[in-house]
Amino acid sequence: MDPRGEVTQLLVACHEGDSSALDRLVPLVYADLRRIARSHVRRGPSAHTLNATSLVHEAYMRLVDQTQVVWEGRQHFLSVCARAMRQIVISNARKHSAKKRGGGERLVTWDDEKVSDPSRSDSLLELNEALERLAKWDERLARVVECRYFAGYTEAETAEALGSSLRTVQRDWMRARAWLREDLGAGAGL
Repeated sequence: MDPRGEVTQLLVACHEGDSSALDRLVPLVYADLRRIARSHVRRGPSAHTLNATSLVHEAYMRLVDQTQVVWEGRQHFLSVCARAMRQIVISNARKHSAKKRGGGERLVTWDDEKVSDPSRSDSLLELNEALERLAKWDERLARVVECRYFAGYTEAETAEALGSSLRTVQRDWMRARAWLREDLGAGAGL
């Protein structure tokens, strides 16, 4: 069977309450999930507690009981996973930022896949807050940023995940980056 068709069938089975469907689904999309997680790890300060593998596993744990979600296909599922990973990274950034302001613990890294710059916590939190403001102004633009920046999707993958045309995603990406640069200042690296 075509893996893409199998993924869709497993997503439907997940929604219908088949508790084993997610376990059968993850191996089919694991490479995509790792790619998304690596993108988050590269951009985030989660270096001190998360690597790509643990980020995938934490996202999986958040999705295990998601029977109320109607999955629209592979890209939609991956987009939701990317959002879960972003939430995990942001949560870790908040914890790290709080520790940085009052804790004197020594940070230890144990995986070369991890980001080594702890100063990125604050900038990631600022970006997250700006993204939340953008979502209040235009939800679709915020979803485009999540897909392109956090999940590392191409424009075509973003269009598929959001059910939009490629040209709409290209325009939205330009508008979102301009909005975020204005909100965050000229030094924003988007």
